Amino acid sequence: MAISWLGGSKVDHPMADSKQARQIIDELPANDAAKALLEISEWLDSLTRTEGFKLDLRFENVGLLDAAAKAAVRKLSLDYLSTPRQQKFHENRLWNAVFGFWQQLADAYVLCLDQHDSGASGATAIRKNLPVIVARALRALTLQLKWRLLRYGPVESRVWAELARLYQSSEQKGITGSVIAVYPGAHGESTVKREFLKAMMFSASAPEGLSPLRQEIAERAVAHFADTFRLATQPDGCTHCFDLAVPKAPVRLFKGVAPTATLRFFGAGEGFAGLNRLAGLILERGGIPMDVNLGGDCEKELAMGVLKHLAQQWSDQPPARSSERRPGAGRITVVQGLAGIIGAFDPVSNDTLDFSQDQSAQSAESWIVENASDGGYGAIIPGLKSDWIKVGMLIGVRNESSKYWGVGLIRRIVVEEQQRRVGIQLLTTTAIPVRICLSRTMSFTDADRKTEPVILLSTGPDSRGEIGVVMRGGLFNGRDSLDMTVRDKAYLLTPASLVEGGDDFDWAKFKVMKQVS
Repeated sequence: MAISWLGGSKVDHPMADSKQARQIIDELPANDAAKALLEISEWLDSLTRTEGFKLDLRFENVGLLDAAAKAAVRKLSLDYLSTPRQQKFHENRLWNAVFGFWQQLADAYVLCLDQHDSGASGATAIRKNLPVIVARALRALTLQLKWRLLRYGPVESRVWAELARLYQSSEQKGITGSVIAVYPGAHGESTVKREFLKAMMFSASAPEGLSPLRQEIAERAVAHFADTFRLATQPDGCTHCFDLAVPKAPVRLFKGVAPTATLRFFGAGEGFAGLNRLAGLILERGGIPMDVNLGGDCEKELAMGVLKHLAQQWSDQPPARSSERRPGAGRITVVQGLAGIIGAFDPVSNDTLDFSQDQSAQSAESWIVENASDGGYGAIIPGLKSDWIKVGMLIGVRNESSKYWGVGLIRRIVVEEQQRRVGIQLLTTTAIPVRICLSRTMSFTDADRKTEPVILLSTGPDSRGEIGVVMRGGLFNGRDSLDMTVRDKAYLLTPASLVEGGDDFDWAKFKVMKQVS
C-alpha cells in the first residue's frame, strides 16, 4: 500500500528501505534451507502484492531475494533427488518448498515486466535490464516445468501461456538475441532466445520417460547445448513446433504443418551432432569431460543412458515402436520390485518350472490395461495410490488370461488429476525363478558361495549364446562367473554385459557355457 503525505509517498513494506531489506536477507535461517526458502517465497509474494514500489526498487528487491535463495534451492534439490519416493511427507515438503519458490519468483519478475510495459514509475530506470528480467522469468518458468515433470505432470496451461507471452513480447521488443549476464558467475551468460529454447527442448525430450535423477541430467544436457538449438518461423531443419497463441506443450512436427504468425519451429540443430560427439568422448575417456556439467556425481553409465534417450528424442526421425499398439480393455496384476516378483512364487522349493503359484496377494495391485503390444502395456493406475511408482521401477506383471508372471519396467508416467497412466516395457512374459552363486571354477570358499534367488528371462539362450537375468542390485560386476541351479543342475554363466541397473536390481546378460534346457 502506498501512503501519501504532504505530496510525497512511501511504500508500506519493510523492503522499501534498502537497509532493512538487507537486514531481512541477513536474518534468514542459516541452518534450515526449507524454512529459509519458505520465508523468501513469502517475501516475494508480499512484494508482488504490494503496490507503490518504484520499478527499480522492486527489481532490486526481487534480485536480492533471488540471490539469497541460491544455496537453499541447491540443497533442497539435491535432497529431493536422493529422497526415496516412499517418504511422502518429506518428499512433499521439499517439492512444495522448491516449486513454490520458482512460482513466486516468476510472478515477481513478470510483474516487473508488466509494470514496465504499462509505464509505471521507474520504468525508464529498468529499461536496460529488460532482457535480464525476461530471461530470469523464463528460467523460473522452465524450472516450474521441470519440477512438475519430476512428478510426471500435469503442467498447468498458465506455464505455457506465460512462456509464450514473454517470448512474444521479447520478439516485439527486439531483445531475444542480446547476450546478457542473466546471473553473475561463469555460467550466467545467456539470451532470451536460449532460455526459451531450454523450456521447449526439455519438454520435447520426453522427460516423462526418465526417472527424476535422469531428468536432472537431461535438463543439464539441454542447458549445455542450448546455444546450438534452432528456432525459426519455418519448419526447415526443425523437429518440433510451439504455438505462441495456444497454451499447450510443444509437439513433434507432422506432415503438412503450415507456418502461421504465431507458430515457432525448433529443434536440436547442431546440438544433435554435439550430443553424439559428447557420447563418443565419454566412451573414449571413460568419464564426463570437465567442461560438461551433468551433475558432480553423474556416473558414465547413467550419463550414457540419458544421452541415448535424448538422441532418440532429438532425432528428425521419431522413435519407432518395436511392435504395433492395440487398444484393449482388461486388467493386469502388478507386484513391486525384485522382492515382490520373487515373492510371487517359491523359488527355493520349486524345481518344476511351473511358476504360476501366487504368494504375493498382500502386495499385489490391479491396474487397467488401456492398450497392449508385443513389447508391453499402456495402463491406468486407478486413484492416487501406489506412491512407489517411478520410471525405471521393476515390476512383476500377470494379465488376467495367464497363470504366469512376467517381468516389466515402468518406462513412462503421465499424472492426471485423479489417475496416472504408465507405459510398461515387458522383459519377459514368463519369469523363471532360479538360484545363483559364485562359480566353483573361481577361488571362493563355500562361505562365499551363498545362493540367492534371481529371475531368468528365457528358457534358452539367444543367438549369441546369452541369457538375460534380473538380480539384486549391485550383484553384477562384469568379472565373476556364476553357477545357476535349475532342476538341481548347475550351469556356468560368464558375464557379458549389464543391460540396465535400477534401485533394487541389475538386468544383465550372461554367456551360458552349458546350454540351459
